[in-house]
Amino acid sequence: MEKKLSKKALLKSFHNWYYGHLTCFSQEHMQTFGYLCAMLPLVEELYDNEDDKANAMNTYTAFFNTEPQLGTIIVGVTAGLEKARANGAEDVDEETINGLRAGLMGPVAGIGDSLIVGTLIPILIGIALGMSTGGSPLGAIFYIIVWNLIAYAGMGFLYFKGYSLGAKAVEFLVGPQGEAIRESVSVLGGIVIGAVSATWVAVKTSLTLYNDAGEPYLELQKKLDEVMPGSLTALFIIFCWYLMSIKRLSPIKVMLLLVVIALVGVLVGFFNPGLTY
Repeated sequence: MEKKLSKKALLKSFHNWYYGHLTCFSQEHMQTFGYLCAMLPLVEELYDNEDDKANAMNTYTAFFNTEPQLGTIIVGVTAGLEKARANGAEDVDEETINGLRAGLMGPVAGIGDSLIVGTLIPILIGIALGMSTGGSPLGAIFYIIVWNLIAYAGMGFLYFKGYSLGAKAVEFLVGPQGEAIRESVSVLGGIVIGAVSATWVAVKTSLTLYNDAGEPYLELQKKLDEVMPGSLTALFIIFCWYLMSIKRLSPIKVMLLLVVIALVGVLVGFFNPGLTY
């Protein structure tokens, strides 16, 4: 008799991954134990013998780490493979399952980090910042609700598509259709990040030159605004992009460098923080 997975077991498996993919997270195991938690309801339903359950769960003790949202599809695919193994499929064994997991976790992480962390989250934060003008809590509420709705719905879709389509779901992610979607979202993300930068980042100089009579004859910021308003802000953003994208400096190092530049700028009078004591 063919063994099947109930909707209840699949939902529990998905929720275990959704809420617990960082269960017992450590640098040694990363998401390994979260994966174990996700597979446990499936193994419990597919196998009656305790030794068979232990052998099945042992498969998922191998190291695993990927971008957790998009990586949900890997959990869904292996759920389908585990069902096939429980039904005696000769071409599905521990080596097959772990080979698939190891082969997919890197590419899916690369796609997920650029699509989710590098594009979707900044877009939502940019919208939330705009809604937070004047100290309004709407921005924070918007981000919390919308992010969780998108994450839950998207991860659920990927899990069950991975389970039903198997390897075809992965082919969609890394194939031409997936590439077109990623490029479209990246373009949208670039537009939003540019708009957020122009709206929320303001770099101005207080450099002023005086004549012998003590009267100002050159206020650099006014001259720059006459030629190109926001030019210092644009140069600042391009400089940060250059350091991180071309020179491959980490964000932490870039922020430390900006602190040094700001400190030196204040000392030489190029910047004026407007502080009074």
